[in-house]
Amino acid sequence: MVEFTERKASARWKLRPSAGLFHRMSAFLTLILLVAAFSFGNAAFLSVNNGLTILLQTSVIGLLGIGMTMVIITGGIDLSVGSVLALSGTVTGLAVKAGLPVLPAMAVGVLVGAACGLFNGFVITKMRITPFVATLGMMLIARGLALQLTGAAPISQLGDAFGVLGNGALFRVVEMGANGFPKVIFPGIPYPVILLAVVALAAAYLLRRRQTGRHIYATGSNEEAARLSGVRVHRTKIIAYTLSGALAGVAGNVLMSRLITAQPSEGVMYELDAIAAAVIGGASLMGGVGNVSGTMIGAFIIGVLRNGLNMAGTSAFIQQIVIGFVVIGAVYVDQIRNRR
Repeated sequence: MVEFTERKASARWKLRPSAGLFHRMSAFLTLILLVAAFSFGNAAFLSVNNGLTILLQTSVIGLLGIGMTMVIITGGIDLSVGSVLALSGTVTGLAVKAGLPVLPAMAVGVLVGAACGLFNGFVITKMRITPFVATLGMMLIARGLALQLTGAAPISQLGDAFGVLGNGALFRVVEMGANGFPKVIFPGIPYPVILLAVVALAAAYLLRRRQTGRHIYATGSNEEAARLSGVRVHRTKIIAYTLSGALAGVAGNVLMSRLITAQPSEGVMYELDAIAAAVIGGASLMGGVGNVSGTMIGAFIIGVLRNGLNMAGTSAFIQQIVIGFVVIGAVYVDQIRNRR
C-alpha cells in the first residue's frame, strides 16, 4: 500500500512536468531579465564584488527558503523561521561568550532551531492546531526568548573565529601591496555560498531520491489518501518542520557570523522572503508541488531585486512594495496552474 501511494504521489507530481518546467523557466527568464535591466542602468552591477554581495545576501534567504519549501510541499506554512533564526544565532553567541568553541556553539544553535521546528510539528500534528496559528505562536515565543536571553542587547566581542563562516572564502588570494597594505587579488568563493550549495544538493536529493521526500510530496498531494495507504503523515510533517527549524538555525549562524555580533532583533520579516522565494520558484501553497531548484531561482530573484533597487537608490519601503507585487503575481500564476 505504501509503495502504491508513493507511485500515486509521484505520478501526480509528474503529471504536470511541463507546467513545473515552464514555471521554473519563466522564473529563470525573469532573473536573467532583471540582471540585464539592472546592468544596463548601472555598470557596477556586474562587478565581481557586487556579484559576491548578491550571493552573500541570497545565502540566508536560500537556506530559509529550502526549509520553507519542504513545509509548503506538505501543505503547511512556517511563519517562525525569522524568529528562530534570531534565537538560534543568539544562543550560538551566548555559547561562544560562555567559552564554548565556535563549531560546537554553532551546533548548539542549529539544535535549538531544530527543537523549535520539532515543537511546531508536534503542535500541528498532535494538538491539531493549524500551521498558520502554531508557527505564529512560535514566532512570538522564539523572538521573546531571544530578547529575554540577551536583555534586548546585541552580544559583541565574540572573536575573529566567530566571523569565519560568514566572512571567510575558499581560494581567496591576498598579497601585500607596495604600500604595505594587503591587496585582494581574488576574493574567493564565500563560505555561506558553498554551504548553501551543499544544503541545496542534499535537500534536492532528499526530496527526489529518498522515501522521506516521496512521503512529503504524498502528504501534500492528498493527506487522507496518504494516511490510508500507510504513510506516516504525522511523522512526515514533524520531519519537515524540524528540518525547516534546523535550516533556520544554520541561517542564523551564517547571518550572525557575517555581523560578528549576535543580534536578537535580526530576522524580522525574513519568513516572508523565504515564502516568496519558494512561491516564486514554483512551490504551491496548496501543497504537493515544489522543488529546491525553483526555490533557489526565487531566492536569487529576491536578492537581485533588493540589490539592484538599492544601487538605484530606491528606498526600502518601495522595495517591499515591489517584492509584495512579485509575490502576489507568483501566487496568481500558481492559482491559474491549479485551475488548469
